[in-house]
Amino acid sequence: MSSGPIMIDIEGYTLTPADRSFLCNALIGGVILFARNYKSPEQLTQLINEIHDLRDPRLLVAVDHEGGRIQRFINDFTRIPPMRYLGHYYDKDKNDACFLTERIGWITGSELRAVGVDLCFSPCVDIDRNLNDVIGDRAFHLSPKIIRDLAASFCKGLKKAGMASIAKHFPGHGGVSIDSHHALPLDNRSITKLMDDIYPYEALNKQRAIAGIMMSHVLYPKIDSLPAGFSSIWIEDYLRSNIGFDGAIFSDDLNMKAAAGFGSLQERAKIALTAGCDMILICNNRSAAKLVVKSIDKNLNPFSMARLAKLYGAGNVSRKKLLGDSEWIKSTKYLRDWLIKSGYTI
Repeated sequence: MSSGPIMIDIEGYTLTPADRSFLCNALIGGVILFARNYKSPEQLTQLINEIHDLRDPRLLVAVDHEGGRIQRFINDFTRIPPMRYLGHYYDKDKNDACFLTERIGWITGSELRAVGVDLCFSPCVDIDRNLNDVIGDRAFHLSPKIIRDLAASFCKGLKKAGMASIAKHFPGHGGVSIDSHHALPLDNRSITKLMDDIYPYEALNKQRAIAGIMMSHVLYPKIDSLPAGFSSIWIEDYLRSNIGFDGAIFSDDLNMKAAAGFGSLQERAKIALTAGCDMILICNNRSAAKLVVKSIDKNLNPFSMARLAKLYGAGNVSRKKLLGDSEWIKSTKYLRDWLIKSGYTI
């Protein structure tokens, strides 16, 4: 059974019979986990094993685990600082900031891989213009070149841990004040004015540092009348043709309020897939997700399937082995010492 273009969530610590049935639908390709799905590393490992055992090829298991306030698994995981802390450190010591960021990427990826997670939706490469609270300290810096350097380091660490990197939120969520979870942000800048926001994606793509990109639910009316995640101009013309990006493209959650004005969830799903998204996210609305599955084309895009197949996690180190590994011990100590030295608490 091939993996389809829809990623959904589940409610609790274990799979229900309804979960199992729905996850076996050929159009479902992945599961995104949240804090509500985490009780302990042992419970999480068992849950992910259950999900992986449902299908062959297995479903992708993903999580938002950027650090700071966007870290879904807390207890018994290393606390990862907000990326803004690393941007501030870069201003003082460029080389060590990049080294530390790579270590943080490796810690993040290693701990997630040790419980079976395939994919982390990170890094966030939005520009820190101090305009948008929903981005805020999730962003590395105001400088696109510093974002490039730190994001590349983070991606390098994730890759060493066996995990692909998914940069977000293209082409940039840092130029608006509205939170797209609650309303549709409008960014009235021209394409020329947006080049700083786009630069990190171009640079990371040239370095082959990222395997995927998540689109933003932001409307750029001088470029298209549809938000970026629904726009073939942004996805096919700009990302695919201009930048030459050949990795996987994800929508942001289609259940967010910013997307609500563009039809039912079934209509949003069709628009996003037609525009060029390889995988769409539908979270916290199982009834709508079922309607979407009934409504979209059952013929899977072979190019999308090939791109998504490259995102499975690599390596199979147990959590017990990881916690005894000298690199993990040294890396986590390095991070703790730096936090103490810098006066940061998380």
